[in-house]
Amino acid sequence: MFYRENGQFKSTYESDQQMLPILQDRVFMLVLLVFAFGAVPFLVSDYLFLSLLIPFLILTIAAIGLNLLVGYCGQISLGHAAFMAVGAYAAYNLVLRVPQLNFLVVLLISGLIAAVVGLVFGIPSLRIKGLYLAVATLAAQFFMDWLFARVKWFTNYAHSGSVQTPPVELFGWTVNTPAEKYLFLLGLLIVFTLVAKNLVRSRIGREWMAMRDMDVAAEVIGIRPVYAKLTAFAVSSFYVGVAGALWGFVHLGSWEPLAFNLTLSLNLLFMIIIGGMGSLLGSYFGAAFIVMLPILLNQLPAMLGVPISTSMATHLELMIFGVLIVFFLIVEPHGLARLWAIGKEKLRLWPFPH
Repeated sequence: MFYRENGQFKSTYESDQQMLPILQDRVFMLVLLVFAFGAVPFLVSDYLFLSLLIPFLILTIAAIGLNLLVGYCGQISLGHAAFMAVGAYAAYNLVLRVPQLNFLVVLLISGLIAAVVGLVFGIPSLRIKGLYLAVATLAAQFFMDWLFARVKWFTNYAHSGSVQTPPVELFGWTVNTPAEKYLFLLGLLIVFTLVAKNLVRSRIGREWMAMRDMDVAAEVIGIRPVYAKLTAFAVSSFYVGVAGALWGFVHLGSWEPLAFNLTLSLNLLFMIIIGGMGSLLGSYFGAAFIVMLPILLNQLPAMLGVPISTSMATHLELMIFGVLIVFFLIVEPHGLARLWAIGKEKLRLWPFPH
């Protein structure tokens, strides 16, 4: 009875096209933001910040980037962790060689470098699609793994091949404590989500979705496949590159080339499959699920009095991922986001059966 649209009239185009047209959604979002900014930093422990919230926020940015490419444009990618690595190493070298740059500028330049690399590896999408495109993007993963492991310039000639980052500084503010990292990442995530939401509602977003639904028909009505596909690769790689820089500087602090391996690429793909392809909300759900599942598998059996080994928890994690991917592809291809939408529809009709 609380989720009703009765009396909420739209008298202008602006009110009809707003991102949250229902009053209850706007109130819920406002309360959620107030709680996230005003209460969470004081209620959550450092362990939850470091193991749950910070990885969730960064991976959500990466999942949004991949969802723009796969979910909205229909271009399959199996190597997006490679673009995360590009962003991370670009940020590391920018901070190392041009220390005067503000970290926000470093993030922007790192994302642009990743976008250029994404454009290069997106060129095959003009001629191939489906499984063949997935293999082409997989080649980007293997090439970047080789490049950052063999070319020592990227790691400042470190003998171990690993790099260590300095603390993040913004306008004299050192982002050091877990709560400060959380607030910084939360602000960035909100900005990137708003930009992505407006992108998919704009002309370029409609072009992406037309290419996803039927590329031949989209070309017939005047959409340029070259422009649509390459812009999708560029924007997606920009998002993922920024997420890679944040993953390296804010979450890891130090890393080696294997930190951005094929497993991370597959986890990004699992996020949007489980969360919901073609849905920004699904990127949030998928990232939360991927981050929370290993923690639950490690702690829940012990809480229930059935302790399991670490290797068993890892194997269970892979098995659950596989089962859920098959389940969602068969039963609900649009993932957890669609289940959330169905729940909202039920609330709008409850308690009436129709």
